[in-house]
Amino acid sequence: MDYAGFLRAADAGQTPPVALLHGPEPFLLDDAVAHLSRALCPDPSALDLAREILDAGAAGVEAVVQSALMLPWVGSRRLVVARGAGGLSARQGEPLLAYLESPNPSTALLLLADDTLEPSHWLVRALPPAAVIPVAPPVGRQLVAWLRARAEADGFELAEEAAALLVELSGDDLTQLRGDVEKAALAGGPVNRRVGVAEVRAVVGAHRLHGIFELTRALSRRDAPAALSLLESLLNGGEDPLGVLAMLAREVRAAWQAAEGLRRGRSAEEIARALRRPPAAAAALVERARTLPPGAPARQLRRCWEAERRLKLGGAPRPELSLLIADLCAV
Repeated sequence: MDYAGFLRAADAGQTPPVALLHGPEPFLLDDAVAHLSRALCPDPSALDLAREILDAGAAGVEAVVQSALMLPWVGSRRLVVARGAGGLSARQGEPLLAYLESPNPSTALLLLADDTLEPSHWLVRALPPAAVIPVAPPVGRQLVAWLRARAEADGFELAEEAAALLVELSGDDLTQLRGDVEKAALAGGPVNRRVGVAEVRAVVGAHRLHGIFELTRALSRRDAPAALSLLESLLNGGEDPLGVLAMLAREVRAAWQAAEGLRRGRSAEEIARALRRPPAAAAALVERARTLPPGAPARQLRRCWEAERRLKLGGAPRPELSLLIADLCAV
C-alpha cells in the first residue's frame, strides 16, 4: 500500500490493525494521523477518549502495547499512535512483536518513524508488506501538484504558476507552504479563495527569504544574540510564529538527519541526497552535525516539539520562540 492508498483506507476507516508509516516529512505523518482520527472519531469533542498518542521511546513499548489492548470508550475502534517507533531496537520491541501475533481488533495501532527505514529494519520485517507504508516527501513538479491538491482540500483555488512561485520562494517545508497559501489568500481580501501570482508576491518576498536565511546562519554559528534579533525582525514583520517554528524545526530536523546518517556510517554524498539540499548547504550541515555532541540533535528536535505544544496551548509566541532559540544555540 502506498501513502495515498493508506489515506483512502483511513478515510474509510479500513486500515489494518497495525500499520507502520515511515518517512522524514512530519506534515505527511501528522496528516495520516488526522485522516484516521476523523474516520474513527468524527466527533472532535470525544477525540481524547478515542485516541492516545505516545512517544514510543519515552513511554516505553510496554505502555504502547497496554494502550493498544484497551477497549474503546466511544465508537467501535480506538486509535493508538506511537511516535518514534523507528528508533526502537529489536530487543526493546519484543513486547510489540508479541502483540503483533494477536493484535486487538478494536484498536488501530499506528506506528510512526520519522525517517525512511531500511528493508532490513526489524519493524519492516515484522509487519505484512501491505501494512508498511513509505512516506516520501513530494519533490519537484510533484511538490507543486501536491500543494495545489492540498490547497483545494483546504478550500482554495491555487494557480499552477502561483504554486510554483511559492515553492521557489518558501522552499519544500510542507507546513510552511500550506500556511503561505492561507496568507496569500487573505492578501486578496477576507473572503478571497483564489490565489494567483500577485497574492503570493504580496506575502512572500525577498526580504522574508533574507531574514530566514540569516536566522538559519545564526543558528548554525550558535550566535544567540544575532538569532534573537532576527527573530524579533521576522515577528515584527508579521511572520506567523508557527511558521517560524516550522522553519526552526526543519533546520533542527535536517541536523538530526545528518547526525543519524553519520552515526550509521553513511557517506556525506548519501546524506546530502537524503537532505535534498544544494551541495554546499548539505556539506555545511554535515560538518555542523559532526560538531554536535551525541544525542544533541534529538534533544533539539524534542525541544521544538515542546515549543509547538506550548504555542498551541496558548503560550506567548515571542517568549516561547526566544527561549527555544536560546536553547538551540546553547548546544
